[in-house]
Amino acid sequence: MDRRIRRVGIFLAALFGVLFLQLNNIQIFQATKLDNKQGNLLTASSTSAEPRGSIVARNGTVLAQSVPVSDQYHYQREYPNGPLYADVTGYYSLIYGTSGIEASYNSYLVAQPNPLTSLSDIFSSQQKYVTDTVVLTISAKLQAEAQKALGSRKGAVVAIDPSTGSILAMYSSPSYDPNALASHNATSVEAAWHSLLADPNQPMLDRATSRDYPPGSTFKIVTTSAVYDHMPQIASETFPYQTQIKLPNTVNTLSNYAHESCGGSIAEALAVSCDTTYAQIGMQLGAQNLYNEAYSFGFNQVPPLDIPGVAAAQFPKASSFARNIPGLAYSAIGQENVSATALQMALAGSAIADHGAIMTPHLMGQIRNYQDQVVKNYVPKLWKQATSASTAAQVTQLMVGVVKSGTAQGIAIPGVEIAAKTGTAQTNLTASNNLSLSGSDNWMVAFAPAQNPKIAVAVVVPAQNGLSSNSTGAQYAGPVVKSMIQMALGLS
Repeated sequence: MDRRIRRVGIFLAALFGVLFLQLNNIQIFQATKLDNKQGNLLTASSTSAEPRGSIVARNGTVLAQSVPVSDQYHYQREYPNGPLYADVTGYYSLIYGTSGIEASYNSYLVAQPNPLTSLSDIFSSQQKYVTDTVVLTISAKLQAEAQKALGSRKGAVVAIDPSTGSILAMYSSPSYDPNALASHNATSVEAAWHSLLADPNQPMLDRATSRDYPPGSTFKIVTTSAVYDHMPQIASETFPYQTQIKLPNTVNTLSNYAHESCGGSIAEALAVSCDTTYAQIGMQLGAQNLYNEAYSFGFNQVPPLDIPGVAAAQFPKASSFARNIPGLAYSAIGQENVSATALQMALAGSAIADHGAIMTPHLMGQIRNYQDQVVKNYVPKLWKQATSASTAAQVTQLMVGVVKSGTAQGIAIPGVEIAAKTGTAQTNLTASNNLSLSGSDNWMVAFAPAQNPKIAVAVVVPAQNGLSSNSTGAQYAGPVVKSMIQMALGLS
């Protein structure tokens, strides 16, 4: 009997020990995680009972703020410009939590007890709260210009200051109104959420940072850099003029756009975006050199932008081309299994603009407290050294030629030297009637002024209904790029 009692006692003690450990795990180690868990209305109620800090553009334009309301929460989140900044600010919802800047800088935006500064504060029965303000690097003018220039088309615009990594504009179309998710009416919030998710146009998809597309000939920026970094002798070659080339180990051919005939020097080939020449260059470079260059430019890595959900650009591993040399030819011109976000291609342009360096992209410029004092100031830092300064200088001159006498002549601005590269990636589009239509993802990457860049910009206008089936980056992305450069340089 004593043995049985002892066993029961040991068993109960073990259960008590497990319970004790679990209680400590929940109350201490998991407390913060559970408090911040999406849908925790108890926490949401307590945090919403106090104001939340503002999010503002670099010029002070208010992008998000808390306004007093007459309900149990006392304050409601408001987004004065709604869809214009939705992919930047994100949303603050009692039911669905936070995203974007609202999520990344939540610890600064939540209300904090006001520091005690006087005897009256000590003996006051009312606890006072203060908030910090997150000041972004976003230019209100450039953001508005991106929205205006894209118009009703699907697409994305990312503009960066190459020397600091500051995001000057980041807009994705179509967008959504985060005010609908900030409501205190649970029924309307849930209805808005499900409506947004069900929308075939995917308004909550951030096409600037989270959606990758084949970059097409904008990837030739990377391929050209690989020439100077790994096999500079290729830059001295003259390639035959031809409309197509036969691909190794196959009966297939690779043709130029519209079956045009092109070739010549690397400068001539880049200016007119000659696919046959660059396919040959890619095969000469070899899979490992091209992969290494893509990796140096940030492919296959998540850019460290300070919001959640950023996607990595993709370039196939060198081993995948062992029995697929034709695939290497297509990858050198930004097709096959190559993909990139608008953010990634803006960073590629920034690398050439800033002497080969990619500065860490960032949206937060400053954190300021309730007395408008700087709490935190962003200090620019290097993310990757994509290439050498000498290679960047060589590629810059070739990209200037694309504007002067090549496929990007349409963005030329008198008195301003612009470096650019167009891209037209062939793809398939499934229309609303489920018929497959041929089309292209249209790109352009540019920076200006070419020798002292103030802005690097990437624009993608993906294949969609309403675009010409033989559309090009110059046709749809080009005008957006030009308007962004004009606005950034004060020429519009």
